[in-house]
Amino acid sequence: MSSGKTAALAAIALLAAGAAQAQEKPVNLYIGYSTGGGYDVYGRIVSRHLGKHLPGNPNVIANNMPGAGSMRLANWLYNVAPKDGSVFGTLARGIAFDTLLGMPGANFDATKFNWIGSANDEVSVCVAWHTSGVTKFEETIAKELIVGGTGGSADTDQFPKVFNGVLGTKFKIVAGYPGGNDINLAMERGEVQGRCGWSWSSVISTKPDWLKDKKVSVLVQLSLEKHPDLPNVPLITEFAKDPLQQGVFKLVFARQVMGRPFLAPPGVPADKVATLRKAFLETMKDKELLAEAEKAQLEITPVSGETVQKLVADAYAMPADVIKKTAEVLKE
Repeated sequence: MSSGKTAALAAIALLAAGAAQAQEKPVNLYIGYSTGGGYDVYGRIVSRHLGKHLPGNPNVIANNMPGAGSMRLANWLYNVAPKDGSVFGTLARGIAFDTLLGMPGANFDATKFNWIGSANDEVSVCVAWHTSGVTKFEETIAKELIVGGTGGSADTDQFPKVFNGVLGTKFKIVAGYPGGNDINLAMERGEVQGRCGWSWSSVISTKPDWLKDKKVSVLVQLSLEKHPDLPNVPLITEFAKDPLQQGVFKLVFARQVMGRPFLAPPGVPADKVATLRKAFLETMKDKELLAEAEKAQLEITPVSGETVQKLVADAYAMPADVIKKTAEVLKE
């Protein structure tokens, strides 16, 4: 073989190797909470399987960035993170509505994020520890229940505020826990008496013994439709007394459809967003992921990125009186 052909083949090989390395550049998945909680569990199971469905099969590295109920991560993704498709994240489902509701510290426009999809359509619950003396949601109108919170943008903080402002309940929020697992430990230590905005999928996957041993009472379901596991637990919308209250609950609990959301920064090229969305839905059907999820008792009921993107846009088009009332109760 001539030296010219040899050099040409060597150049092609180098280019191919370079292309392969470019394809295999690690993808970083950031999780807006500390380790051990529901968002972390879902984030890590996605990170273990997503790479199989991305071009070049890159490693997907899970990283934790807790802070302010995942507000820290939302701001970082929007303002700092690379916009080349190499970084995406998972954070509190309520983050999408923070700018709409005037929550402090929300330095982003949620409609401009590129929503990749959600791992499930979530139902959350409010629970009370067995020593609290509270076994029914109605009892919180007359009796104080101390609950743990992870930050102003988190369900754990926002949901009790909504109950207090709309229904006159007496939830007292102790904020500042890094993640849901820390609230669980606080319940065991007697620092708090309950937790509201706890995903049912997380309850059954992380604390099934609490249910079996009756260490907690499930007070109310926080969604727009009941979970089949909980036919006898009331839905929060059952307590609404007028159309305005119903509207507030619809706006607040619309987020449950995007129960475990994944998103990329704004400005990521459309083809890379499409690739991430396609890979995400393929991952949700991955037999190995589904087997792992079943073993861990994780619910997988995927929602497409396009559906989540529309859900967020629709929320920002809700009636002004509903948005105003919701914002007022969250600031109280």
